[in-house]
Amino acid sequence: MDHQQNNTFQYTYSAKEQAEIKRIRSKYVPKEENKLEQLQRLDASATQKASLYAIVVGVVGALILGLGMSCCMVFSSGWFIPGIVIGLIGMVVVAIAYPLYNSALKKERKRIAADVLRLTDELLR
Repeated sequence: MDHQQNNTFQYTYSAKEQAEIKRIRSKYVPKEENKLEQLQRLDASATQKASLYAIVVGVVGALILGLGMSCCMVFSSGWFIPGIVIGLIGMVVVAIAYPLYNSALKKERKRIAADVLRLTDELLR
């Protein structure tokens, strides 16, 4: 009689190797965003957009102010008064940045309010 032997080898991974395998696998599995993460992302998006507007306006204002200072200090004496005017315009533009931030933040929060309230209602249940 011919007996067939089952010569197989089984190997089980250690807990450390299992953790490493799961860590690598998690990089390739599509991540599902939970409701709290959605809420955090929505809230951050309102602030980021307002910050972007304020930073752009502030930088442009600072550049205009610098141009005015350059006109006063570097160029010939005929540019002193226009340099002061240009510098003042730059100061006004810089001063507008913070109210612009508040306005854009308020507008963006109003736009996403329905989604935020829906998510918070779902999370608080």
